[in-house]
Amino acid sequence: MAIKKQYLKSKPVCKVTFSVPAEEAKSVAVVGNFNEWNAKKATKLKKLKNGTFKGTVDLEKDNSYEFRYLVDGTSYINDEQADSYAWNDFAGAENGIINL
Repeated sequence: MAIKKQYLKSKPVCKVTFSVPAEEAKSVAVVGNFNEWNAKKATKLKKLKNGTFKGTVDLEKDNSYEFRYLVDGTSYINDEQADSYAWNDFAGAENGIINL
């Protein structure tokens, strides 16, 4: 898994590219507090020929965001390259955190 941050000079925005190797998966999406943890508003990642899912989200810089990957609409996974992790009582698991 990978997270790439690209800060824009023209706006207070960071383009965050998420990459998830998941050859067996049919779909992968990014959910987090930036899309209200709503699977319908989730950023769907595009499956590449090599089996990696990839997608970009524009997020406001100077903020921290909690997120997880939703695989095949049923299971949540964290990115081992997240900046840190925070316990979530609702999910009973940790969420990844990205600091911009």
